Amino acid sequence: MSEHVLTQVANRTGFITLDRPKALNSLSLDMVRSLTAVLLDWRGDSSVAAVVIRSSSAKALCAGGDIRFFHEVGNATPQGGSALLEDFFTEEYALNHLIHYYPKPYIALMDGVVMGGGMGIAQGGPGCRVRIVTDRTKMAMPEVNIGLFPDVGGSHFLSRAPGSLGRYLGLTGLTVGAADALYVGLADHYVPADAWDALRDLLEAVPGAELPQAIDAFAAPFHAGAGVLEAERATIERHFAAGSVAAIMASLAADDGVFAQAALKAMQSRSPLMMCVTLELLNRGAALDVADCLRMERNLVRRNFEHGEVLEGVRALVIDKDNAPKWSPATVAQVTPGMVAGFFAPPWPAHAHPLRHL
Repeated sequence: MSEHVLTQVANRTGFITLDRPKALNSLSLDMVRSLTAVLLDWRGDSSVAAVVIRSSSAKALCAGGDIRFFHEVGNATPQGGSALLEDFFTEEYALNHLIHYYPKPYIALMDGVVMGGGMGIAQGGPGCRVRIVTDRTKMAMPEVNIGLFPDVGGSHFLSRAPGSLGRYLGLTGLTVGAADALYVGLADHYVPADAWDALRDLLEAVPGAELPQAIDAFAAPFHAGAGVLEAERATIERHFAAGSVAAIMASLAADDGVFAQAALKAMQSRSPLMMCVTLELLNRGAALDVADCLRMERNLVRRNFEHGEVLEGVRALVIDKDNAPKWSPATVAQVTPGMVAGFFAPPWPAHAHPLRHL
């Protein structure tokens, strides 16, 4: 097991604790492999009736994939190619699929930062998931900010958010809190921070098979209130239902409201190409099952590293920290339909796709 993934079984509940606090539990390849191994082991273990994934720190469940690793190995060979990079995304997406179809209750304590790859290990499928947020929750799919796109199944769960909410989250990459997570359908329960210790005691005291019902009862008295997205829902639908990124940004530009201008400012700093790819990804994902969404995302990852957009984004925001990425193309107006279509061209024949067995 990875030194950053701690496991124990108590009272027929398998506990997974992510313990890489200095990196906000960003996922390494070793961590992905450890998570996969323990979930496969517990899947057929009759002594484990439920699984809880949590963090050793209140700062974050998981801030995403290890983007410094992406930059290092992506620059190691021409056109962003690396066996380790290929392994990471193939195995991470296979882990997301495993979690989505897990046959036992899968309880994610979404305390603190839950972004990108953290969403991939927290969302699960409707048959297993129990997703709990708190007033410390900071949730986002911020990939367009680093020149990537909402992956780890984002093409599936964002495209199924009500109305244009998934488009808003995917194209702006902005962070939301507990109330918004519940409103969008990306969380199930709210528990305030001052009741978090009591929740942890409950999880360890109640037998695993009874946990979902016990959590329902425990969380019932708590209410996160109304969030920003609910208050601004009409604004979001007015702008983000438009047919292209250019049209969305033009619509936002004509609205002098604070919310619209904040969304526009965020989009103006994002990768123009990857925003356009993201919109197409969500349009396609709405008609696909989880496995096909993950296979599509796997294709896009390969194309993205070949192009180099994410390498430039990570360089500018994380490595050099000049916050001045040189996006290619530089503007939305320069993005052509052919550029977007090229990202969806499969790099492998169907029989050789790395996720063909999902």
